[in-house]
Amino acid sequence: MFSKDRRMSRGRSAKKRLPPDKPDTPEPFDDAILEEVKQLFNKVREYSAPPGDEWCLPDPSAVLRDRPWSHPPLQTLKNSLNEVKNQLSDKDLAVWHQHTCSTNRAGTITSNLRETANAELCTQAWAKFYEIQGSFKLLSETALRNGELNSVHLCEAPGAFIAALNHFLQTSRLYCDWTWAANTLNPYHEANGRSRTIADDRLIAHTLPWWFFGSDNTGDIMLQKHLLELQVFVGNMRSVDLVTADGSFDCQGDPGEQESLVAPLQYCETVCALLLLAPGGSFVLKMFTLFEHSSICLLYLLACCFRVVHVFKPATSKSGNSEVYVVCLHFKSKDTVRPLLSKLIRNYGPDMVSTVALFPKSCIPHSFLRQHEEICAFFHMLQVNTIQENLQLFTSMTTEQRNRLDQLRECAAQFYVERFQVQSLPRKRWVCRGGSLAWGKPCPRKQMGSFNQRKEMQFKEWRERLAHGPYQAWIEEHFQVEEGHHSVLAGPVAECDLNAWFSHMGAALPKVRSSAFCDPELLDLLNEALEERTVGLKEQPLAQTTPACRSCSMRTSSPASILNELCNHPNVVSCLVLVGNQSWQDVPLSGNQLQPRFCPGPSYPELCVSTLHDGDPLHQHKLLSSVCSALCGLSEGSALVVPLCSALTRFTASLVLALHLCFQSIGFRRPVCGPPVVLLCAGFSSVPQINTILQDVLDQMRTLEPDRQLLQFAPMEELIRGSLPHFLFDLNNTVLRQQLHLLLPLQQKR
Repeated sequence: MFSKDRRMSRGRSAKKRLPPDKPDTPEPFDDAILEEVKQLFNKVREYSAPPGDEWCLPDPSAVLRDRPWSHPPLQTLKNSLNEVKNQLSDKDLAVWHQHTCSTNRAGTITSNLRETANAELCTQAWAKFYEIQGSFKLLSETALRNGELNSVHLCEAPGAFIAALNHFLQTSRLYCDWTWAANTLNPYHEANGRSRTIADDRLIAHTLPWWFFGSDNTGDIMLQKHLLELQVFVGNMRSVDLVTADGSFDCQGDPGEQESLVAPLQYCETVCALLLLAPGGSFVLKMFTLFEHSSICLLYLLACCFRVVHVFKPATSKSGNSEVYVVCLHFKSKDTVRPLLSKLIRNYGPDMVSTVALFPKSCIPHSFLRQHEEICAFFHMLQVNTIQENLQLFTSMTTEQRNRLDQLRECAAQFYVERFQVQSLPRKRWVCRGGSLAWGKPCPRKQMGSFNQRKEMQFKEWRERLAHGPYQAWIEEHFQVEEGHHSVLAGPVAECDLNAWFSHMGAALPKVRSSAFCDPELLDLLNEALEERTVGLKEQPLAQTTPACRSCSMRTSSPASILNELCNHPNVVSCLVLVGNQSWQDVPLSGNQLQPRFCPGPSYPELCVSTLHDGDPLHQHKLLSSVCSALCGLSEGSALVVPLCSALTRFTASLVLALHLCFQSIGFRRPVCGPPVVLLCAGFSSVPQINTILQDVLDQMRTLEPDRQLLQFAPMEELIRGSLPHFLFDLNNTVLRQQLHLLLPLQQKR
């Protein structure tokens, strides 16, 4: 929970002084340019009940009862917008994106902020939230008077809203103690698919104690148990003054239905905010088009619960997309929504809005519907005009048009800084004061090609998608014997607080969908290949139906060469091998080098048979038990050979880190037979505390319920520090690439 020493802003005085009136006229630009830029920052509409027509929540008995309904005028707008969007279906995504970036009036604001404001995590999301803060009074007067501000940020990865709020507080002379908590899909949880998970962990890695991932460690805020657990997580906050919700899904596969696809998440975010907020608090919710019953009902709910509700399109949100932010100010109180709250919570989850409407259409006042229609028409017009202009400019753009766009972009960048009085913030006052901890893993490649091409590719099997991707030549290439020889962990690790190690439990992994330690596209391809292979072969053992590639076998390290290499190491006094395959125990060793000892260890087929990879709890227990026994019997300077299926999970990464603390060097080899990869650990130095930790982990694994799993036991901060993540990335990519190579048709390998 939260305590004073974990607050991010530590002003000593409770006195506040609001920023002075903000000048918003940059110079020198002509009146037409200035006027267009001002309109860019004025895309906002407000809901307001007419005098004598109070908007009230329906009786609880009428709520969540009716089937989904539609409002014809809004469906007309939806169809009109989709017709315009369909004109983009044949455009190459990369080319179109480059074009719209060049025509975006606000396109240089973020880069200008990076240069002038020294802003932490300065992304487009940072610029959008800073703009929202500067345009509306999100921070309640009560919170500022008390000198204490508490905020909760839902679906927040990578953390730009938090960084922007910190920047605002630090530079606006609003002296208060700020405590925050955040939630997002856990970027380190292997069961979270990458299409819904933000992998960027630059801020998360520094601030993990502030992030709520729930009892199953997934971070899925759409689970009812997490809704209730989050209340406990923020229980030390005196009140919650601000909730932000920036959630979305990857809807590029069906962009015309983005609103319906994201609606369940928006419902859950809203219920969560209503459950957390104190009277007078604010709520910022990202939405998209507002044409469906789910959006109409949700906005009516918010209009009844808050005194002021705005729909705002930040200038820094690209004009051609459907994104808007609903800014709700002055929360009335839980008493307003209390009669409905228990029913809203009972229906909380990912499937609610697809089967039932929140309110019957008859309960939505005509005055609200009329305002909602006008608001939808306004934002529909803005988006359509932008798309049509971009289509026209895509075909031809004159020098005069280009020059005018450049002037607009330059003016907008100046206007933003001056209007919102953006000041530079010293690094020592950032949220992450100590610099970067995350290891900067390669970012997933953006989708390429036109929408029609990507849609067609969705129905292709993995080999065809591989043929059109960037990996084909690399995967078809036969294994090279030097692969892995240049990846070495030099140890032992000098600085590592073993007292901070603790076990993370969670729901049992159904499969390893993602990993912080590999190329995500390779993992996706292999998982699909394994699933296809399993279905095709039914009960036939996979390892017996896929012969090894003969060309690779000639180049891959044999057990004899691996053991000769290790036993001839000048600093190795003895060698223990945990590989369970008989072929390793019968190898002829040359010369007078040390003879290795063999102990029972986990046995893996040459080819993975499951999308659980190294996430199988039985294999994890066997592996850990073998390593524990081995470490207890090793003498100083000994070597250890450890077989692995892969090191995709935090569990296996934790074990590799434990070995890193005990050995002078760790490398890996891809053997010709047996496990997909082996660790070669040389130069053992006893660390008794490691033995105790590993034994405790084993004991915990024995007592877990069948649907629970021990996910990691070393702190994530340690797993992404130093050379370890690079080593694991090389190891896993080598394994994934070779597994895909073996699964390709034999004729492609010869």
